Amino acid sequence: MASRNDTSSLDFTVAGGDVNRVLAQCADKMHVEEGVDEMAPSAEEAAILYANGGYDEARAVLENALDTTTSPNARFDLWAMLLDLLRLTAQKDRFEQISLHYATEFERSPPAWMDLSCQAARGDAPKVQTVNLSGQLGGNAAAQFAQLIQIGMRTGALRIDLSRLRSVDAAGAELLYRAVRGLRRAKVKLSLSGAVYLSNLLGGLVTSGTRENQTIWLLLLEVLQFTDQQERFEELALEYAMTFEESPPSWEPLAAVVTSQVGPDALDLTMSQIYTLEGEIVGPNVETLRKITAFAADRTKVEIDCGRLRRMDFVSAGTLFNIVSQLHTQGRLVVLTGVNSMVAALMQVMGLHQVARIELRG
Repeated sequence: MASRNDTSSLDFTVAGGDVNRVLAQCADKMHVEEGVDEMAPSAEEAAILYANGGYDEARAVLENALDTTTSPNARFDLWAMLLDLLRLTAQKDRFEQISLHYATEFERSPPAWMDLSCQAARGDAPKVQTVNLSGQLGGNAAAQFAQLIQIGMRTGALRIDLSRLRSVDAAGAELLYRAVRGLRRAKVKLSLSGAVYLSNLLGGLVTSGTRENQTIWLLLLEVLQFTDQQERFEELALEYAMTFEESPPSWEPLAAVVTSQVGPDALDLTMSQIYTLEGEIVGPNVETLRKITAFAADRTKVEIDCGRLRRMDFVSAGTLFNIVSQLHTQGRLVVLTGVNSMVAALMQVMGLHQVARIELRG
């Protein structure tokens, strides 16, 4: 297993996308510590093949390893990887077939079938993603809003549930205001569930004639446009004009989400608590990973939800290791939750388990 001191000095930049060349260059800096975090070579090989997009090759390695491996612990890890690989590649028939062998060998129920593939994420018909905002909305939620905007721009439609927010300060109001305005100007279909609730919460933070909390005023006017309260909007717009001596926003028709379009699953962006990694993090664009540093700035425990993370390539895993290693040296606890077994194996190859706690998904 890669030792932390050796691995942290590696350059994970891939010239021309040649991952195999990078692996060869790194080989002399990687070693297994006897008796500590030992991992079967076949598991390492399968993890790297999967990370590089070699799904069939990774499956062949795992199946061959199960034919020859005798160590109970190693076999359990290999089985977990193979079953997750089949779930990640939507091979339900094969999953159900070999699950019987798993149950016989370990005398326990196998993991339940769950389609974790990118096809399942897209669905047969486009469904609108719901994002739940909860907790205290403040300026330290920038990373969550970057993710929210990214989802909206990618899908063209978004539903934001505001009903679980408990408080909003001026900085948090500006983040939400800019996100909503930006998505609307980009012609993203938008629905704000709990808009009436939030408008009542914000209404208690503004005072007519008092030139304070202008961003909260603007957010309140924006949110009211997602309700049927045009009369209240017009009254508040007039108060805004008199208070700040400038023209207020106008009531605008909305390109809203139809309720029947809303998908069953929701993404929780709990303010000030959890950072989320999802989809496939591959290639040179690792901005999502770099934002972890800013998210962790005022936290001693950094929780990263990987439940929707399907794959991460070798270079991205190296970037993640460097980021988490720095946080570890600062005394911060990083917890990666809901990690599938294929990604978890790659994280172990990179030594992430030495600087963070990795919790597998069920």
